[in-house]
Amino acid sequence: MSKILIILNPAAHSERAAGESDRLGSLPGAPDLAFTSGPGSARALAAGAAALGYETVVAAGGDGTVNEVVNGLAGSDLMLGVLPVGTMNVFAAELGLPVNLAQAWEVIRRGHAREIDLAKANEQYFVQLAGVGLDAQIVQQTSWSMKRNLGPLSYVISAAQVASRKPPRLRIQCDCQIIEGCFVLIGNGRYYGGPVTLFQEARLDDGLLDALVFQNLGYLDIIRYLGNILMGSHLDLHDVISCQARQLTVTSDEEVPVEVDGELAMHLPVTFGFAEKRLRVLVP
Repeated sequence: MSKILIILNPAAHSERAAGESDRLGSLPGAPDLAFTSGPGSARALAAGAAALGYETVVAAGGDGTVNEVVNGLAGSDLMLGVLPVGTMNVFAAELGLPVNLAQAWEVIRRGHAREIDLAKANEQYFVQLAGVGLDAQIVQQTSWSMKRNLGPLSYVISAAQVASRKPPRLRIQCDCQIIEGCFVLIGNGRYYGGPVTLFQEARLDDGLLDALVFQNLGYLDIIRYLGNILMGSHLDLHDVISCQARQLTVTSDEEVPVEVDGELAMHLPVTFGFAEKRLRVLVP
């Protein structure tokens, strides 16, 4: 078995993750364990793993931890493993990983790797999803103290606050067409915000990004969008436009935030595309 480093976010925004360190340290095969110390720490640990002789780096946390590790591994030959012990594990669901820690560890020990596309927003890499406008504004609006005190309700409150404002006007260049809208979601995989299939044609290895452009943004529009997404009929809506492309650019005359893999990353303008080298990920 290859030499494995597990990078653990001891907070991972959940008490469950904080209690996993003893279990991780006693896993079969005696993997090495490194703890993150703050933002950017997981990226630095992953970037230095090759020089220390590791062949596999495992992100133990939520999607934010996975994103940092991926940005540290980008361009290397190291394999990525995922142990879903955070609050949001959309990428783990996309890969079909078991939720049970011991079973997820066995997936890593078996060493079955799959090559996937490594997407990027400007120069920041991501594996699952990105958003411009509404969802990024909600992430920006929701403080850690709100999440700690209110849980999922904090996002609902932030969404209501964001929806009360005038939405930005975005211009999305997708191949040769230009689409206007209020917010746009970008998918490398199918899932968004949990096991909800938002990007129905998306595949992690098809060399294409899937974009959904939402052209309205009032309270009733958001309710209508959510209802249709849950029923799988959002592509039938007249004000939801989908496209696939290897590269797309989003601009605006306003300052609009961008999130990648659920974390606030930058502000417009942004160009979405792919890294030259693909990422090897351990899967069932």
